Amino acid sequence: MNDHEELFTIGQLARRTGLPVRTIRFWSDIDVVPPTGRSAGGYRLYDVEAAARLDLVRTLRELGLDLEMVRSVLARQGGVADIAREHAEALDAEIRILRVRRAVLRSVARRGSTIEEMRLMHDMARLSAGERQRVIDEFVNRAFDGIPADAPGAGIARGMRRLPAELPDDPTDEQVDAWVELAELVGDESFQRRVREMATAGAAADQPPAYDFALVTEHAGAAVEAGVDPASVEGRAVLERIVGADVPAAERVRMAETVELFSDRRVERYWELMGVLNDRPPFPSKVAAFEWFAAALRAHA
Repeated sequence: MNDHEELFTIGQLARRTGLPVRTIRFWSDIDVVPPTGRSAGGYRLYDVEAAARLDLVRTLRELGLDLEMVRSVLARQGGVADIAREHAEALDAEIRILRVRRAVLRSVARRGSTIEEMRLMHDMARLSAGERQRVIDEFVNRAFDGIPADAPGAGIARGMRRLPAELPDDPTDEQVDAWVELAELVGDESFQRRVREMATAGAAADQPPAYDFALVTEHAGAAVEAGVDPASVEGRAVLERIVGADVPAAERVRMAETVELFSDRRVERYWELMGVLNDRPPFPSKVAAFEWFAAALRAHA
């Protein structure tokens, strides 16, 4: 040790860092921040590197790391420069967490949320990127379990996993709300069953549908906007712009069943929420057009 190196007693270190003496002593006792040496009277002494290490331990603990995880981080450290680098990275993480918490509080104030809603929002928003991705991956894995990757429609699973790596540093109220709504949606057992049903049916499909998606969007979509009753004479005329008048009744019923199976407002909402989180522009809803189409097929079967 350099004779001119500045050393601190526990009391001096406590005043320097703002930590209680008993906390420093405890971390010293368990060798998280061991003393640099001892005074002639046997008192513990700490150098500048130990003080920097102590600051890092405090930051890591405030971020929620237990002492074993703190030990793991510290085991990778070298001198003051390494500790400062790790400390800066930990502070960056803390800043991100604080920004998300601020966004949650702003959203709560705007929405007039209940205590339970606030808890759910906070719990979801504070998850790490890996934890958030795991929530989605587990949902997708359950929905597509056993379905070959090359099966028709199996590529949907890849799209359903695409979360952004992180919430933006300053997330909007809409993005915080989207995280929470998405978590609630994928945790809903009825939604899980619905997506599973769609996934297995899509994988089993051996031929393309006997109608044109673009025609449904165009003509049935316009009928929805105009308030046309699918069971009306006008509704029949719109339907015949999508499928031929010569399509047998039984085939129309089967077609309606397929359309109903693959039209779900909650699934569309899933994609809308993913768009919000990935900062993609909103897209027009198509489910209403397909619901109208299915109703018209049944009405005119």
